[in-house]
Amino acid sequence: MKKSIKSIALMLVIMMLAIIVAACNQNNDKVSVGIVLPTKDEERWLQDEQRFKDALKDTKYTTEILFSQGSSAKEKENVETLINKGIKVLIICPPDGDAAAAAVEAAKKEGIKVISYDRLITKTDAVDYYVTFDSIEVGKAQAQYLVDHAKGNGQPLYLYAGAATDNNAFLFFEGAWSVLQPKIKDGTFKIANSAEAVALQDKETLSRDEMSKIVGQVTTSWDPNEAKNKAQTHLTAAGADMKGDVAILGPNDGTARAIADVFATDKAVTSYVISGQDADKASIQYIIEGKQSMTVFKDVRTLVKDAIGMAVDLLDGKTPSTTGEYDNKKIKVKAKQTKVIVVDKDNVKKELIDSGYYKADDFTGL
Repeated sequence: MKKSIKSIALMLVIMMLAIIVAACNQNNDKVSVGIVLPTKDEERWLQDEQRFKDALKDTKYTTEILFSQGSSAKEKENVETLINKGIKVLIICPPDGDAAAAAVEAAKKEGIKVISYDRLITKTDAVDYYVTFDSIEVGKAQAQYLVDHAKGNGQPLYLYAGAATDNNAFLFFEGAWSVLQPKIKDGTFKIANSAEAVALQDKETLSRDEMSKIVGQVTTSWDPNEAKNKAQTHLTAAGADMKGDVAILGPNDGTARAIADVFATDKAVTSYVISGQDADKASIQYIIEGKQSMTVFKDVRTLVKDAIGMAVDLLDGKTPSTTGEYDNKKIKVKAKQTKVIVVDKDNVKKELIDSGYYKADDFTGL
C-alpha cells in the first residue's frame, strides 16, 4: 500500500514537472514582435532584415522575421503563424497594400497592434500606425535631379513607375509629377513613352484614376526583368527625336539598373540621366562608374529604429510619437516619417561610407 502511494506521488511529481517544462517551453516559443517583409529577392529587404535583428539586440523583447515572397496568400499565412506564436505587435510591409487588409484584420481580431512598415496597407481600419519615408518627397527628389540636369529644350523624358498594387508607387509618381509637369509644360521635356501622360501633360495635379492610367502604361512591377523588357520595347518604338540626350524617371535601384543597361546599349542614345532609390550596393557601384545618375538614400537604420521604437512603446503601454498621417482609403493612419537624402557621385562617399552605412571595400573605383 505504501509503495502504491509512493508510486502515485512520484507519478504526480513527474507530471507536474512535465507540465512546468512544457509551459516554460511554450513561453520560450512566444514572440513579442512579428515582422513580415515582402521578399528575400531584393537587396533592400535583406538589409531591413539585418537592421531589425541589430535593433532588437538591446531590448528585452523577442522577434521573428518572415518573408512573403511577393505573395499575399503567403503573407496571410505568415501573419497567422506569428499570431499563433503570441505576438503583441505586428510590423508588416505588404507586396500588395489592398490585399494585406485580410492579414492585418486577422491580427487585429486578436488584439495585436499593427504597424504598416514602409508601404501603407490600404482599405482597412486594422492599421494602427505607419512608419515610412516621405514617399512624395522621394518622387520629388528623383524628378528634381532630372530637372537640375536637363539639357536644353525638348529633351526626351521616359517615365517608369513601381507596382500598380503598391500605394507607394503612386506617392512616388505624385511627387515626381508635381516637379516634372511644369517642365513638360514649358517644353524642357517631352514625354517619350506614355500616351496617357501626354494626354494629361497640361494637368498640374492628377487624380488617382488619372495616375493609374499612366502607371498602367509604365509600371515595372518593381521587377528588373519587366523594366528591361519595357525599356527595350520603348526604345524600339522610339524615333530619332526621342533619343539623343534623354532623362529617365527610374522608380527604384533594381529597375533603374535594368533600364540603364538597355539605354546604354542603344547607339542613338547619346547620354542619359536616370533616377533610383534605396541605395542598393549594386547601384552605388553603378553610380561610381557613371551608369546610374543618382539614388534616393533612405537610411534603413533610421526607419527600423523608428519602427522598433514604436513597437517597444506599444509593448510598454506607451503612446508612440507621430509626425503626420496618411489616408489609406478607409481611415487616416498616424505616421512617423523619416527624411531622405539624394546621393550621386559627388557625395556618395560622405553619405554612405563616412556615415558607416557601407564599407569602402564593398566598392571599386570609389
